[in-house]
Amino acid sequence: MKKKIVGFGASISTTSINKAFATYALEFFPEYEVELIDLNDYKVPVFSVDCEKENCPEEAKAFLAKIKEADVLICSMAEHNRNWTVGFKNLFDWCSRLDLKLLQNKPMLLLSTSPGGYGAQNSMNIAKTIFPAFGGNILTTFALPKFHENFDREQGILDAALLVDFKNQVDDFKHKLVEEN
Repeated sequence: MKKKIVGFGASISTTSINKAFATYALEFFPEYEVELIDLNDYKVPVFSVDCEKENCPEEAKAFLAKIKEADVLICSMAEHNRNWTVGFKNLFDWCSRLDLKLLQNKPMLLLSTSPGGYGAQNSMNIAKTIFPAFGGNILTTFALPKFHENFDREQGILDAALLVDFKNQVDDFKHKLVEEN
């Protein structure tokens, strides 16, 4: 039985470039069963302790179940105002109340992209700091700058140097996965 990778873009935008980037990354893992999930399928009310007293939303439980069934995670961090998107942060908050180690110590390939030259690395850097406290086992990272200049939804990464770097990071990730097993 193939191991399973669950991938997602950390955004609820219907035109999420990070979802597109996560989709692209999943193509590099033909030896795995892959599943791309859409955070729009897991919309939850704004987290508050008052709301939590009423009950935890089923969507948060469902998202956590997807994480638990995965062997590996690929997450592409979106960025709003140099931080996580509110949709992802809110879902993350709900899930952390269900299980503090919500990322389940799953090996992670952490990605990010944005239209700007920094490639959403502010959001990625926050994730690199925060995720380990929540069971995130980040093995490799890659940030793609200037998404609209450097990526085509049919061809993938267009810039030759960035493509080589991305493929090297994917190969490094696969090597680390083998080492962990």
